[in-house]
Amino acid sequence: METKYKIGIDLGGTKIETIVLRDETPIFRDRILTEAGKGPDHIFNQISKIYNQALDVVDTKHFTVGICTPGSIEPDTKLLRNSNTTCLNGIAFHTMIEDRLNHSVKIENDANCFALAEAILGAAKGYELVFGIIMGTGCGGGFVFNNQIRLGPNLICGEWGHSILHPHGNDCYCGKKGCVETYISGSGIETRLHNYNLNYSAQEFFNKSNKSDLEIKIYDEFMNNFGRSVANIINSIDPDVIVLGGGLSNLSGLYSQGIEEIQKYVFSESFKTPIVMNKLGDSAGVYGAALLK
Repeated sequence: METKYKIGIDLGGTKIETIVLRDETPIFRDRILTEAGKGPDHIFNQISKIYNQALDVVDTKHFTVGICTPGSIEPDTKLLRNSNTTCLNGIAFHTMIEDRLNHSVKIENDANCFALAEAILGAAKGYELVFGIIMGTGCGGGFVFNNQIRLGPNLICGEWGHSILHPHGNDCYCGKKGCVETYISGSGIETRLHNYNLNYSAQEFFNKSNKSDLEIKIYDEFMNNFGRSVANIINSIDPDVIVLGGGLSNLSGLYSQGIEEIQKYVFSESFKTPIVMNKLGDSAGVYGAALLK
C-alpha cells in the first residue's frame, strides 16, 4: 500500500511554515518570512515557494495539502475574513491558492488546527471531546470530537474569544464590548497595564517577580477572568480535556491559581476537567494543517 503523504502550511502574520508528514512522522520542515507588507501576490508567491520545497520530498502524486491561518472562509461569499494578515481579508483566498498550487487544498482556522493537532498527536491524545484554547496576542478556541474538527453551520464553533464576559466591558475590535479576548489575551493585559501607565509587555509583566499592590490586583483580575471564561466552556459543553496554547499558556499560574478560579464558577460540586499545557508548542498549527481531511 502506498504511503500517504500530508503537506501542512501554517500561514502566519510574520512567518510561513510547512511540514511534510509520512505516516504522521515529519520528514521535512521549513519556515520563511510572510512579508505581508508586500501585499497578497507576494504572500501567494511565498506560499508557492515553500510548497514547492515540500514537494521535493514527496515521491508520489497522492498527497493532501492543508493550510492553517487566522480567520476563516465566510460560508456564503467564500471570502477570507478576520485574518490578522489584513491584506488577505475580503479576497477569494481558497480559490486563488488552489489555482496557484494546482492542487486541492483544505483551509482551516489556526485555533481549530491547534486543537486537532493536540487531540491526535499532543497533550489531548486519547480524549474524545477536546477543547483547545489559544491565549496569545488574541484568544481563540477549537472544538474537536473523535479527532474531527467541529465547525458548525456558521463555521465559528469554538470562537470562545468573542463570547461576552462582561457585557458593559472593554471595547473589542469586533464591535462588541466585553469579549473574552479583551481580558485574557496578551493584547488585553497590555491594554489594562497601559491604562495605569504601566508600560510592560505581557511577558514582562508576568515574569516580574516583585509586583506592586496594583500589579497584584491586575494579575488577580486576569486569573479571575480566566477562571470565569474557562468555566463557561465547561458549563456549556463539559469537554473531556482543555488544552492551552499560545504564549500565555506557559504561565505556570494558570495551572494553579487559574484552576482554583475555574472551580469557583463551574456548575458542579466536583471539578474533574484536566487543564493541560500543549505538547507541540508553536508547531501545533502546521501539524494540524497537515492532518486536515
